[in-house]
Amino acid sequence: MAEPAPALLADIEAFIEFLRVERQLSAHTRDSYRRHLEQMAERVSALGVEDWSQLEGSQVRSLLTRLHKEGLVPRTLAAKLSALRSLCDWLVRHGRLTANPARGVQAPKQGRPLPKNLDVDQVYQLLAIDEQDPLAVRDRAMMELFYSSGLRLSELVGLDLVDLKLDERQIRVTGKGNKQRLLPVGRMAVEWLGKWLAMRPAFAQADEPALFLSKQKRRISARSVQLRLDQWGNRQALDAHVHPHKLRHSFATHMLESSGDLRAVQELLGHANLATTQIYTHLDFQHLAKVYDQAHPRAKRSQDEDE
Repeated sequence: MAEPAPALLADIEAFIEFLRVERQLSAHTRDSYRRHLEQMAERVSALGVEDWSQLEGSQVRSLLTRLHKEGLVPRTLAAKLSALRSLCDWLVRHGRLTANPARGVQAPKQGRPLPKNLDVDQVYQLLAIDEQDPLAVRDRAMMELFYSSGLRLSELVGLDLVDLKLDERQIRVTGKGNKQRLLPVGRMAVEWLGKWLAMRPAFAQADEPALFLSKQKRRISARSVQLRLDQWGNRQALDAHVHPHKLRHSFATHMLESSGDLRAVQELLGHANLATTQIYTHLDFQHLAKVYDQAHPRAKRSQDEDE
């Protein structure tokens, strides 16, 4: 790689000093700007550019394309382009440039990363817990419910006893924006919730509404749930980090793979941007329950139950 032209580096140093004195940016942020700009200076020097005033928009665009082909991810490319735009804006304000050559250039789109999930075998391995210790029973009940009904972490810790209708295999969940939805609960989750309810009185103070409780006899915290799931992932020898959102993604993925009913899955997840709420769709609970029973790996009833 060509050594950056001295004039390019001098302008970078002056700009970094401006960020320190005028913008009062932290040393960490200034170092990030410097790193990105010096790397861009090396690249444009290789194109024969010795002063920022010689840089053209087409060169910036082709440079980003080349960096993208070399494997730089869109997030990094966007950071480099942003740093270059800021430098060139500063040079325009100081009369060094008549226009910003990076202003009309678009960075590659930063596609949302695909959510990672456990496969069905991994879920079964995680949930192969047959301990009678009350905390283990509670933890399995929580994990079964996460995977059974696709709950968010905040939704699970916010559950009260009155939200659970075990005999009807239903649970009422309060999601984002205080929107409520009624969800089916799978057979295995029902079984372990029943075991937890039998042990819960030993953890519950008078008039405690929370469904899941901690050793301190109060509603379990979101952080405690995260730590317990991570511990169980290690204890069950999974080669994947286990956290609540991964179980929710696993629920959604396995339901969709089995049913192909996108709208029903979106409804079960409570995705307001896709199906808003049950009030605004034609999907009723009976339809959701039917799709659920037919598709969810741990919800399917035995023939004896159906007869």
